[in-house]
Amino acid sequence: MEKVHERFLRYISYETTSDENSETVPSTKSQVDFSEILEAECHGIELSDVTRKNGYVYAKLEKNADGFPSIGFISHMDTSPDASGRNINPDIIKSYNGGDIKFQNGKILSPSDFPELRDYIGQDIITTDGTTLLGADDKAGIAEIMTAVSFLKTHNDIEHGDIHICFTPDEEIGKGADNFDIDEFGADFAYTIDGGKIGELEYENFNAARAKIIIHGRNVHPGYAKGTMVNASLIASELVSLLPPDETPARTEKYEGFFHICSIKGDVEECSLNLIIRDFDSANLSKRKSLLENIIKDLNAKYNNAIEYNIYDEYQNMYEILRDKMYIVDLAEKSMIDCNVVPIKQPIRGGTDGARLSFMGLPCPNIFAGGHNFHGVYEYIPVQSMEKAVDVIIKICQNSKGMKINS
Repeated sequence: MEKVHERFLRYISYETTSDENSETVPSTKSQVDFSEILEAECHGIELSDVTRKNGYVYAKLEKNADGFPSIGFISHMDTSPDASGRNINPDIIKSYNGGDIKFQNGKILSPSDFPELRDYIGQDIITTDGTTLLGADDKAGIAEIMTAVSFLKTHNDIEHGDIHICFTPDEEIGKGADNFDIDEFGADFAYTIDGGKIGELEYENFNAARAKIIIHGRNVHPGYAKGTMVNASLIASELVSLLPPDETPARTEKYEGFFHICSIKGDVEECSLNLIIRDFDSANLSKRKSLLENIIKDLNAKYNNAIEYNIYDEYQNMYEILRDKMYIVDLAEKSMIDCNVVPIKQPIRGGTDGARLSFMGLPCPNIFAGGHNFHGVYEYIPVQSMEKAVDVIIKICQNSKGMKINS
């Protein structure tokens, strides 16, 4: 049977970068091409109910015993547009010695910059060549799921219930759950295999909102501007200055929320701001949105309604759903411990498809895939972390026997 890291290396040879400016579904043809490959592989290992729809690949490993819930595992096919995912040239560092890893282009993956590298001394680490991302986010998850179901398919002595899998497009541009068919999938609950370092088990994430703001100014010759010019860029600067200065991503951690200015573009005549708002507590998120709206209203009173804006919600904290279904988290935690993996339960300071899926009716915490430094040229993944992820998926399926599911 193909080893998980071999499968992973094969998968990252396919470029699947998503495109946030595209209007197609999936956003790029390369994802369609890759979905066809995964569909064929599902047929090849004789999974049932193999379906490809809107770029999503669904399949099921039929149960071989009664008394189990139907469990799902989900990973996404696309890689981030933040760095190139084309012509990935990976390298395997055998028995990593704890020192600097030098790429041919002069860049260095160093434990002085990335201390967690030292956790993997003696292990085999897959890196980039310093020119592209690696694609562990989330082709590692796909490789781990496919390896696990392939193993279970050929080891019928291991009892399990129905195991549903799905590979989704466009997660990196926030559209991974847009066309997910819960009924087609068919699981009682699921896990996204899309986390980072080994042991990560996540069931809390930010509540998220976004603000798009356009400020309209009036441009006249600066030498004759007194009482006439309205500088949109200066109003934008004033708006930003009125936000809490210590509540930015660079100054917050753990359960602390923030305001984040993603971009400011403009001139005297017009300036636009793209701003995200995050908080783990839904009531606090509402307060943050109200604070921003009140700032804008005050500035509109001052500058004759120069500002138009739209503040809207993006996703919610999946803990609102999972708090009454913690047996799903407990199952993953026990399975990790049984595989000699130390669970790291921590909030996601971001979003996950699992959050949206949970509110769509599919409770879905997130489990580690094993990678580090996603979305950039310093991305890497230890082979042994991938192997442990496979073990955990298999153990979850085994340990779920007799589990009672709350509706």
